[in-house]
Amino acid sequence: MLRRRPFARSGGNGGQNVNKMNTKVHLVIPVTSLGGLTEVELIRLRSKLTSIINNDDCLFLDVDDERYQERNREIALSRLENKIVQALVIPKKRIKTKPTRASKERKLKLKKIRSEIKKNRSKIL
Repeated sequence: MLRRRPFARSGGNGGQNVNKMNTKVHLVIPVTSLGGLTEVELIRLRSKLTSIINNDDCLFLDVDDERYQERNREIALSRLENKIVQALVIPKKRIKTKPTRASKERKLKLKKIRSEIKKNRSKIL
């Protein structure tokens, strides 16, 4: 499933140790290698995750949150899993509702008040 999972040196704080340890994780997974997904789901995945899919049709993710390579790998895999699951969720269709009787009456009352305010602005003959 994973095509590449190279590691690199993380930036940021950490003193001299940060310059020696390859703790940053570059996760690269081809979209076609994701098993168990239908063609429709793959199309949906590609449309929803355009920001993390490159021209080679691979999902990519960089993580350098922690000081340890293994922890960064776990974080990268869980983030990728969450992104895939969220992309495949189909939102529920909104059911249109009619305005309630009370809201219609409230609207008419406010319009009447507003018209009275405007009528009072006119010059009296």
